[in-house]
Amino acid sequence: MLNTVYQLKRPRQFEVAFKEMEIDDRQVIVRPTRLSICHADQRYYQGARAEEILRQKLPMALIHEGIGKVIYDPTGTFEIGTEVVMIPNRPVEKDDIIAENYLRSSKFCASSMDGFLQEYVQAVPDRFVRLPQGINPTVAAYTELVSVSFHAINRFLRFSHERRDVIGVWGDGNLGYITSLLLKKMLPDSKIYIFGVTENKLSDFTFADGTYCVNEIPADMQIDHAFECVGGGAASKAINQIIDCIHPEGTISILGVSEDPAPINTRMVLEKGLRIFGSSRSGRSDYEGLLQLYEEHPEVVSYLENIMGAEVEVRDVKDITRAFEMDIHKLMGKTVMIWNE
Repeated sequence: MLNTVYQLKRPRQFEVAFKEMEIDDRQVIVRPTRLSICHADQRYYQGARAEEILRQKLPMALIHEGIGKVIYDPTGTFEIGTEVVMIPNRPVEKDDIIAENYLRSSKFCASSMDGFLQEYVQAVPDRFVRLPQGINPTVAAYTELVSVSFHAINRFLRFSHERRDVIGVWGDGNLGYITSLLLKKMLPDSKIYIFGVTENKLSDFTFADGTYCVNEIPADMQIDHAFECVGGGAASKAINQIIDCIHPEGTISILGVSEDPAPINTRMVLEKGLRIFGSSRSGRSDYEGLLQLYEEHPEVVSYLENIMGAEVEVRDVKDITRAFEMDIHKLMGKTVMIWNE
């Protein structure tokens, strides 16, 4: 079976490749229907990764956030036509201690293998999760991003002490919005404060207990724990602000991605006895838990509709390029490509 794969050949240039797909009785085939563009995709598209990384990984199909419909399933796991969320993590082994998304042997779509920007996606059945009925399909397209926050919060619940009266979230972008929204639903008795740089963005956090500009944090601000959702060149400033505001023995969850090392005030980390942990990606159990949360709290999906950005119908390389260029110039929100047959 011939599969059409839309690969990024070099920054800002997609090309069509035709690859033979071997059909066997262990793997499901899904046709992508909605694909969400991530910052990681943009770093490849804009050539913002190191030259050595680009040479190593390109050409490669981008996109690791998306949903699709089952068109072939010899295992009997799904009925034909079932809408599923596609899981980009591809583990090749199981470990009793290390989660699938941290195993160094695991592959990841649009990083160490072709992503979802192709006519058909093939994988074993547990790399797809049935999408509950009634979920907005555009919101469902960026389930992977939401699952990363869900994963980090569950790890936080394992690592942090139980005094969680006030939790701060640094970052007023999509990741900060998602993380703070889930925190409010998963820890309803905690006060959730948001710290950002743009007043217009902060005004969207209507569910939060308070919002603050990072340049105007009250001198007496104290929090029990914090989530860093900034990344990039501002990560260091955000983490150090957290260290200043956090109570002793608090826990800091690092979620923002930075290309360069971020210097932090280790003296105060030691003096306050802080615990800092990082989280990246997610696994099947996170998708299952998140979709259950969607069903139990449909208002979460409604809030997530607030970060829907442009919806772009795509049929060819020209349309895909247009979607990526539109995404570059957005102020906030997720750009989703509607994949037409």
